Amino acid sequence: MEKKEVINTLSEIKELMEKSSRCLSLSGLSAIFVGIYALLGAASVYYLYHILWKPSVAINTPFRLQVVVGIALFILAISLITVFLLSWIKARHENQKLVLDATVKRLLINFFVPLLAGGILCAALLSQQHYGLTSSVMLIFYGLALINGSKYTYSNTRYLGYAELALGLIDSFIEGYGLIFWAIGFGLFHIIYGIFFYLTYDRKKR
Repeated sequence: MEKKEVINTLSEIKELMEKSSRCLSLSGLSAIFVGIYALLGAASVYYLYHILWKPSVAINTPFRLQVVVGIALFILAISLITVFLLSWIKARHENQKLVLDATVKRLLINFFVPLLAGGILCAALLSQQHYGLTSSVMLIFYGLALINGSKYTYSNTRYLGYAELALGLIDSFIEGYGLIFWAIGFGLFHIIYGIFFYLTYDRKKR
């Protein structure tokens, strides 16, 4: 009986240490929603370029680029809002507080530094009209951001990062299919990971 109590005590200590060193309020549903947003964004860009904007219509490339960047920024904004709201709801459900403590700060720094670097590089490529590698750069740096941030949240997040990184590297060797790779990486991969995450973590706690 004492042995069982010791094991239970050690398990509780381990759980408390994990919670104190990792941000565990992320939700699998948020990954699914982010994936859906990305697919809708990719579908919107495809519609604009292949259906609405015909070659005979005189719309210059900078204008088209501004519209696409606007769509991407809008998707990023609603994705961040969705992640925050669902994380807040999950934290409340588990009687926890979603606060900006040292762990959350480390997670944000480790995640957003590679992401910001990738964003600046993409902006530089676009400003010099090097459009071909922008989707691969996005995927590569997003993968690095996930791998870097996984140290301070669920460790299996790094596998999504590895998948994004590999897809971005493959994309860099294939020309003309950037939108497809973008939809797979930010859309399909997120939905698959979100479903796995939800079934593995979220549903078990209900």
